Amino acid sequence: MQIFFDSAFMYGLGRSEELIGEILAETGRRSDVVLATKAAHVVTDSGIKLDNSPVFLIEAVDIALKRLQTDYIDLFYIHFPDGVTPPDEAVGALQRLKEAGKIRAIGVSNFSMEALELANKDGFIDVVQDKYSLIYPELEDDMIPYCKEHGISFIPYTPLASGLLTGKFTANNPPQDFRKERPHFQGQAYLDTIAKVNSLQALADKHHVSIANIVLATTLGIDGIDVVIPGAKSPEQVRANMKTLDADLMHEEVERVRALFK
Repeated sequence: MQIFFDSAFMYGLGRSEELIGEILAETGRRSDVVLATKAAHVVTDSGIKLDNSPVFLIEAVDIALKRLQTDYIDLFYIHFPDGVTPPDEAVGALQRLKEAGKIRAIGVSNFSMEALELANKDGFIDVVQDKYSLIYPELEDDMIPYCKEHGISFIPYTPLASGLLTGKFTANNPPQDFRKERPHFQGQAYLDTIAKVNSLQALADKHHVSIANIVLATTLGIDGIDVVIPGAKSPEQVRANMKTLDADLMHEEVERVRALFK
């Protein structure tokens, strides 16, 4: 089994990539790892701006290769569209890097449906990453079907909806951090979601896993989704997420969970 690392320049302004590179150098296990990273952000004296220009992306890949201490990146994403560079030109630059062997797959992240279609004009995109969870299913209407039709892998981030779908919160114990400002963490919407999440306990018990594992397994059971990126703040959370592999849900169970959140 290969290990999938999802990184980006913005994850610690390059430090995440450096840490991964240090680990790979120490262990010599590059072939056991699928490396994905992203770029688009430029830090300036006046703040952070986005850049998708070919010149920037080519340089960003070279810098990422050095941080990761490798001679190729399995998957390189444009992290965000800059709203200026024609998307197909940006992707074209990555295609040239792919042909040169510096990257092996091309991805875009946080692109609108319109921007994705423009970016994929020449059919070069391999992977799309975007926000998706059972309570944010809008992408099922357009982006996920588009990806399936064009042979593009779709990778969702925040599949646990920032912890809302893990079962760790209760009606009387909502999060007290930045999440409390989000609509799904407020009022009746929050209470309704908590009730739905709690109703998954019986299914979790049946498969001897957690509610979070059931949610992740359901997401992985959706046609067109083969990888998910759940957040983890500790080794314990990483190990807990890995138990999703023990939740071998039947198709009807996947559909029942999905229907619950419609």
